[in-house]
Amino acid sequence: MDQPLGGLTAFVRTADLGSFVAAGRALGLSASAVGKAVTALEQQLGVRLFQRSTRSLRLTEEGRLFHERCRRILDDLEDAQASLAQAVATPRGRLRVSVPLVSYHLILPILPEFVNLYPEVELDLDFNDRIVDLIEEGVDVAIRSGTLPDSRLMSRALRPFQLLLCAAPAYLEKHGTPDCPRELEGHRSVRFRFPNSGKLQPWPLSLTADHPEIRTRTVLTCNNMEALRGATISGMGIGCMPDFLARDPLADGRLRTVLDAHIDAPAQFHLLWPSNRHLSPKVRVLVDFLSEKLFSDRCESYAKDTAALPSPRH
Repeated sequence: MDQPLGGLTAFVRTADLGSFVAAGRALGLSASAVGKAVTALEQQLGVRLFQRSTRSLRLTEEGRLFHERCRRILDDLEDAQASLAQAVATPRGRLRVSVPLVSYHLILPILPEFVNLYPEVELDLDFNDRIVDLIEEGVDVAIRSGTLPDSRLMSRALRPFQLLLCAAPAYLEKHGTPDCPRELEGHRSVRFRFPNSGKLQPWPLSLTADHPEIRTRTVLTCNNMEALRGATISGMGIGCMPDFLARDPLADGRLRTVLDAHIDAPAQFHLLWPSNRHLSPKVRVLVDFLSEKLFSDRCESYAKDTAALPSPRH
């Protein structure tokens, strides 16, 4: 057997199975060949790995510690070989993807490129704001924001986004523009309700300890961000929406932002997928594609475009 990998393999199999004979069967070698490989490894290391007798074979303390490390090495090697085999495999098959309704503004423009790159992948998109159980419902990949409590899932950060408070110019002319969060009290609001929990979306305001809560008069509650944007544009009240959804109406003057200096930190989109030891080619290419398009290049261009927008206050 070739050293050192052959010796490591022989040693690990012998330790796992308890004898040179059993290890030989597993490796397709004679017990003598396995024994010689282990002996050569011991000589190379200058330490005894097994206590041998005519009736038993057991690890020494040094052998036990070495076995733990070697087992991880061989597992990593097996993973690397499997990953390489999958890397050259052609991504194909149906790919179920769950995304928030509002994110179609980000997803749909880039999907033609993905389809052209991977024509044998069939995308099955489920646009909804419900928190799906990827494993129970057989979903391959999901895009979500907020906390990531499920330890069975792998995740990768996508682009950050900022929630903005917006209102139509006609509404602000009639009801006034608030200069601090406290001045929101008495204003009309359009609120988003999370479909999964039924709770109202909190507004991203940095509040003080002596004034920790803001009360507005809610005139409309809905569970769809597109509807919320439409109601806000129509002048029904102040609404909270992500920056990419507000971008066009801010640019053409249908909306203005309010309380920019009091807005809290940005939020974050994440890609989620089940934690499998070997990632399938179709999932791998989608994760890599979305990570590239919705994090680095697209975020940089979006930031430049946003910076170029006219001030929403003028």
